[in-house]
Amino acid sequence: MEIIRFAELKPEPWRNGGGVTRELASHPKVASAQDGAWDWRVSIADVGSAGDFSTFPGMERVITVIDGELLLLTVDGEEHPLEKYRPFRFSGEAASASALPTGDIRDLNVIARAGEFKGYTSIIELSKKRAHPVFQGQLAVLLEGKASVSPGAEPAESAVSGDGPDGGTAAAPAEPQSVELARYDAVVGSDTRSPEILGRGFLAVISIDRVEHAHS
Repeated sequence: MEIIRFAELKPEPWRNGGGVTRELASHPKVASAQDGAWDWRVSIADVGSAGDFSTFPGMERVITVIDGELLLLTVDGEEHPLEKYRPFRFSGEAASASALPTGDIRDLNVIARAGEFKGYTSIIELSKKRAHPVFQGQLAVLLEGKASVSPGAEPAESAVSGDGPDGGTAAAPAEPQSVELARYDAVVGSDTRSPEILGRGFLAVISIDRVEHAHS
């Protein structure tokens, strides 16, 4: 079970100097969050002043305000009011700029190479009674509230192995304890014992899908 701790991430200044970004994940992993050599990237940015956004030619972006009230995003001359927890998709190569009518904001960015990968962001409300699983190809970020994560159950076929004394059933290993998540911590999904998140608050679930190309 892999957890990316937000407090341990290094802030990197934007190429245009208008804010800072903390990278949660990227593929392939590169030396700098800003060099655009990756095919996709998930990051959290602090926007403290109005101004132009960095461009990412050949990329598609999904931006979601996760702290603060409102971001006015102008894309190719058209203004879009982005409210908290409402994902917005736009071209990474478009001329885009921000205004902050209600003050500083923090946003979640999913950027993927157009035609190769497709990024999606969903905002869900957590439950204390029903765990939310995080599958392979997903990243779950705690946006607010209190939550913990634990590994999912072992598949049935591996729990009964016949390796116990006298050929009996082996005792299942003790379940690992749940781990508390801090705000903006991210849980990396898996199809083997998919991590399960329980708590109260809001979670961003990011999915990165590879685009399938038709064969001629």
